[in-house]
Amino acid sequence: MGLFSNLMGNASTVSSEELLKNFSQLLITDEVVELGFKLFRDTFIFTNKRLIIVDVQGLTGSKTEYLSISYKSISRFSVETAGTFDLDAELKIWISSETVPSIRKKFNKSVNVYDVQRVLATYVMK
Repeated sequence: MGLFSNLMGNASTVSSEELLKNFSQLLITDEVVELGFKLFRDTFIFTNKRLIIVDVQGLTGSKTEYLSISYKSISRFSVETAGTFDLDAELKIWISSETVPSIRKKFNKSVNVYDVQRVLATYVMK
């Protein structure tokens, strides 16, 4: 992932092996990593049970928040594909009955947004 992409706030794909190496202590029994993305210092982990957002905070990055969102609390989501002139895809997630998206992230073209949509649809629409 390039520095320019990081500075622009674009997420790129992270392998399941790397996610397990760095975050296995967050997973519960029978929880499987489906997909993951890195956004500058933050990480999105889609598992078969929930969405985990790893938010590295502060200038030194010594403080980290692990936000766990159960799929049943996601009321809706949208995935916008990248266009010809707009090179970023975007993910929006609404929690419960909020009127504005609680989570909004941009992805660069290296991320297959259809994979993101598939994982969310699989678990949110159960």
